Amino acid sequence: MTQLSFEFTPTDPAVPSVDAILPAAGTGLTLEDMAQRLQAHPDYRVLRRLVPVTDHGTPPDARGPTVQSLRVLILDTETTGLSHASDKIIELAMLLVSVDATTGRPFGPVESFEGFEDPGMPIPEVARQVTGIDDDMVRGHRLDDAQVLALLQRADLVVAHNAGFDRPFLEARFPAFADKPWGCSFADIDWKALGAESAKLSALAQDQGWFYDAHRALVDCHALLQVLCAACGGDGDTSSGMGRLLRAAQRPSYKLRATGAPFESKDVLKGRGYRWDADGRVWFCHLTDEDALQAELVWLRSAVYGTRRAQVELERLDALTRHSARPGVLERLVVS
Repeated sequence: MTQLSFEFTPTDPAVPSVDAILPAAGTGLTLEDMAQRLQAHPDYRVLRRLVPVTDHGTPPDARGPTVQSLRVLILDTETTGLSHASDKIIELAMLLVSVDATTGRPFGPVESFEGFEDPGMPIPEVARQVTGIDDDMVRGHRLDDAQVLALLQRADLVVAHNAGFDRPFLEARFPAFADKPWGCSFADIDWKALGAESAKLSALAQDQGWFYDAHRALVDCHALLQVLCAACGGDGDTSSGMGRLLRAAQRPSYKLRATGAPFESKDVLKGRGYRWDADGRVWFCHLTDEDALQAELVWLRSAVYGTRRAQVELERLDALTRHSARPGVLERLVVS
């Protein structure tokens, strides 16, 4: 199925009509022929329904046995709500794929898992509206623990789009997920720097020319895999999203809490991108590498603390703790 998405101003006489681009009916053109003609015109965009790829073949630069590969487990959950402490998983989907450790390019067959789980409670209306999953669909079902853990055991990295949501749910249901490194395709890739207007998965897919029926776990997994397979070189680096995630998983990241920041600095901190932790009553930010951390400490000294001697709290995170509900390694740094 091909969806044609026309982006033009109908009242502008300079913009041609579809009839001016496509020949009259009866010329033998297929839908794909018409789509390609429209796509070649600067005033039109064409979106195609995403077709899951179940086998990525051999790597384009196959080097035989010298290829270093990793297995990546891409997953998505649908749940009864937002709290991993009180809500439950109602659907889980996973794709296990081999990738070239150097380039991030996938190869070989894609193994999949999909299953429902009865949460033991009525599915709230808001969850039914978002997911399309109702009580009848999950009644009496349980995720197959053996299948889930068998795929997980073979994975070198677990990836989710918004892992900060999925990871705590899965660690609560399957504690073994806490023993695997995780990557987040939403937070660990700077999509804005790559030219994307939104890091939402459906928007990233549309940037690649695809549409799909979102908010069902398995199709979301296939969409994410194909988005991550595509090159995204808006910053001059032509690596795929998967390649960027593999590199990010090897680096530490940091959660910096501006402890003791004066009240009058709240607008400055908010404008800088800090968020307010109501429980800890502190402003905090996430930093992706050591250079960003050092630059942030310099900024805090000049813009927030001034000549005051202060301590900030630093939480060092790696792929085993990042995006989980578990803390990383805590330390205090003097800012003066």
